[in-house]
Amino acid sequence: MIDLYTSPTPNGYKVSILLEELKLPYNVIFVDLEKKEQKKTGYLKLNPNGRIPTIVDHDNDDFTVFESGAILIYLAEKSGQFLPSDNKGRSVVLQWLMFQMGGVGPMQGQAHVFYRYAPKKIKYAIERYQRETMRLYTVLDTQLEDHDYLAGNFSIADIAAWPWVRSFRWAGLDIEELPHLQHWLDVLAERPAFQRGIEVPYKIDRSKMTAKQAQEKGSKILI
Repeated sequence: MIDLYTSPTPNGYKVSILLEELKLPYNVIFVDLEKKEQKKTGYLKLNPNGRIPTIVDHDNDDFTVFESGAILIYLAEKSGQFLPSDNKGRSVVLQWLMFQMGGVGPMQGQAHVFYRYAPKKIKYAIERYQRETMRLYTVLDTQLEDHDYLAGNFSIADIAAWPWVRSFRWAGLDIEELPHLQHWLDVLAERPAFQRGIEVPYKIDRSKMTAKQAQEKGSKILI
């Protein structure tokens, strides 16, 4: 059994989606970011960075893994799925996984902050992070023009990127001019494991929530 410590964020959804795809048994432990539970001593013993998600694999001597990308790799290797074993195939998947971890996530996360939550709207910051996020989206769109999935075959790279890209409107962006990216979003949205994964630990709908409502619910929950 795997314990999943998580909250309803793109990084949290990565792991719940993969667990659903793998059909591995897991127990959900909700970490309330508004109450700063991720900063409490007990949780910091599992994840010294004080972020979500974190997993504890009780089938492997209670082995603990933090950082969403590292968790995806661990689970893919544990199951032998969604990460090729050959050097070239594995490298391609990891390249696109790192692209999400080092680019899309950080840049779009800042776009969310400055566009939605900052008490003072700083035009330069908003435009900078929106522009960089769109540049990264364009890279994805170009890759998807000739590939069904980011690394060719469905992989943890797709699982990592999808929860972020699906929230493009929350960053104040429009992907109408990126048809391959939109098609990829739609195809993955039809997968039952993705549909189940984004309801862990509970379902929220950013598209119908105003910035004020988001602030009332706690800004960190939606980043």
